Amino acid sequence: MTQSFGLAAYRAFAGRGGVVPFTPVSDRPEGELVWCHAPEPGSLLAIQDLAARLCRSRSGLRVLITLPKNEPKTDLPPSAHVDVLIDFLPSDHPTSVAEFLAHWRPNACIWAWGKLRPNLIIAAHKRGCPMFLIDADNEGFDGRRDRWLRDFTRDLIKHFSAIMARSEAGFQRLVRLGVARDDIEMTPALQAGGQALPCIESDLADLSAALVGRPVWFANQILEEELSTVLTAHRQALRLSHRLLLVLMPADPNLVDTFAKRMAEQDFRVLHWGVAGYPDSSTQVILAEDPAEIGLFYRLAPVSFLGSSLTNGPGGCDPFEAAALGSAVLYGPKVRRFLPSYTRLATEGAARIVNDATALGTAVSRLIAPDQTAVMAHAGWDVISRGAALTDKVIDLVQDTLDLQEART
Repeated sequence: MTQSFGLAAYRAFAGRGGVVPFTPVSDRPEGELVWCHAPEPGSLLAIQDLAARLCRSRSGLRVLITLPKNEPKTDLPPSAHVDVLIDFLPSDHPTSVAEFLAHWRPNACIWAWGKLRPNLIIAAHKRGCPMFLIDADNEGFDGRRDRWLRDFTRDLIKHFSAIMARSEAGFQRLVRLGVARDDIEMTPALQAGGQALPCIESDLADLSAALVGRPVWFANQILEEELSTVLTAHRQALRLSHRLLLVLMPADPNLVDTFAKRMAEQDFRVLHWGVAGYPDSSTQVILAEDPAEIGLFYRLAPVSFLGSSLTNGPGGCDPFEAAALGSAVLYGPKVRRFLPSYTRLATEGAARIVNDATALGTAVSRLIAPDQTAVMAHAGWDVISRGAALTDKVIDLVQDTLDLQEART
């Protein structure tokens, strides 16, 4: 393929600067490796979720996520899955690009949003690495560069065998760059979450039978500083619904004894789940400690308050886990880690923010009514379903690509 003048000029200019040595975060693991690039600020959670699902969908698969290094002293974030590696993208100098690709040898590349790296994309294509552009949006492309060197970006996009835009603005930008309309697929935005956490079905059946229709709400990942707020809210809600049951999961299992003592001091009748059998009609709180059972309690409770969100600290917990299991979401204001997820749910009416015990107690009292929770649960499911559509499509695309490579070897 003949390069455009703009692309040839860029490559010549990029090759003149000093080489920034590429130092990989680890050795390349054996077997198939898919490379995902996440240049959009705030997109890492969604890309990590996609990567984890890719690993679960194919035995032995590893995923490398790369991030742009905007500051010299930026630290790499931790990986959320044992088979997912996170590294910085190298500079676009040809030597750095060659070192990166020679080390990681990706079997396929998923490039999200935009911010295309010309030398890296061209070199990956020459190595025979299939590339897919997903979640493309208007903001991912440089308007000034595209205006004067339209063929520059158009030539790069031709190296992608699948192109997916998440918005009409993104679709139209790609069309203006010269991509045929039929070559662009409109999809929902990529988002994290939406996978149903597991539970033991017999536990769900037995616990549901023991509760015989009692209203239930779940307070998950509660920090020690948040306990008094949750208990005050529960006391308030009990005045209107005396059979209401709270299931409470500390953020740290080591806090169970501390929580139990504080609840006993306030005369709450507490059952330690997994230690003392099933609740009876007098039980007011179930105190749980095993994070593996969060899926059980989301299924059981039509309303969940997601803790670690009222005070500065971890920055909240994943709301899509609750929404995927039909639980309406309540949360505090300190959710920076999952802010895009909470914002999407709140915008659709599937989540509500609360700031104190009074607001929490009032929200629980209102939402335990089945008609109220059904509306929020349905809204949450709509959000989850739209987000899962792109993830499922990308997984199928990668699976087919890797299957074809395997058949050729």
